[in-house]
Amino acid sequence: MTLMRAISQDAFGGPEVLRPVRLPRPEPLPTEVLVRVVSAGVNPVDHKTRGGGGIAGVLGGPPSVLGWDVSGVVEEVGFGVHTLRPGDEVYGMPWFPRRAGGYAEYVTAPSRQFARKPRSLGHDQAAAVPLAALTAWQALVDAAAVRPGERVLVHAAAGGVGHFAVQFAKHLGAHVTGTARADNHGWLRELGADELVDYTATRFEKEVDRVDVVIDLVGDEHDSTGTRSLDVLAPGGLLLAIPSGVSPELLRRAEERGVRAAPFLVEPDGAALARIARLIDDGRVRVEVEEVFPLERAAEAHERLARGRTRGKLVLRVAGPEPAASTAARSA
Repeated sequence: MTLMRAISQDAFGGPEVLRPVRLPRPEPLPTEVLVRVVSAGVNPVDHKTRGGGGIAGVLGGPPSVLGWDVSGVVEEVGFGVHTLRPGDEVYGMPWFPRRAGGYAEYVTAPSRQFARKPRSLGHDQAAAVPLAALTAWQALVDAAAVRPGERVLVHAAAGGVGHFAVQFAKHLGAHVTGTARADNHGWLRELGADELVDYTATRFEKEVDRVDVVIDLVGDEHDSTGTRSLDVLAPGGLLLAIPSGVSPELLRRAEERGVRAAPFLVEPDGAALARIARLIDDGRVRVEVEEVFPLERAAEAHERLARGRTRGKLVLRVAGPEPAASTAARSA
């Protein structure tokens, strides 16, 4: 039996429940690939699930290995895999919302849940992309079907999902407004935001009105952000409530105002990741990584995430120094 390094938890709780362990390396089934993980992204859903919230009800209780964002190298392919081969550098968000075990040296998943990683990114940056970028892409493209000229409001625009949502909405031809702290406004303008509101200094509903789509990455648990967002929607507009879903009360208020409110959950999508990789390699989308932690310091990464105000994403380095090809691609 071949063992691998991983970060596991035996109970729900704070960051201190995360501990280094050695587990059996998985084997790919037919249509699956075994990926050697170089870097793994850290997401708010990891933090919530670790404590027993988020999608913990879907996954069941510990022991468990967190993590869905991965970037690495295909080590082995199962029977029936035709799109990838050993040695390919890939990135993906396997299995979400089922267990993926991304905080580990190896993961297995269906080959079509991965895509070749952007050539211009190293693994640390690539691992920051899948869950956040797919959330933004699927919300804007698939759920909201944003069209040129429409007005989009992105709450928490400087965060992991938010900074992709700003860029994708602009790519789709929308007029983009974001809420963020003032010290992030210059950076968000570089990413394409047309207007910005400092939520610490003013109520966004005093500055924004008649938007077609609200990407709510905050939720009603923080200053009733979702409910307040209904007031800035144009008739027939859409609120996508991403972190916390839509309560019966929020749905009732939306109906009273002649607007729509809908929950949203991201799903694996290798084809969309391939499109996103092309946008990144063409220089049309940027990826922000605030800090990279060694795998064994996953608890510290979760502590950093819990403090909030992260610009972009946090990442775990799983495999030590990046392969030479990735380093060259990143600096090209």
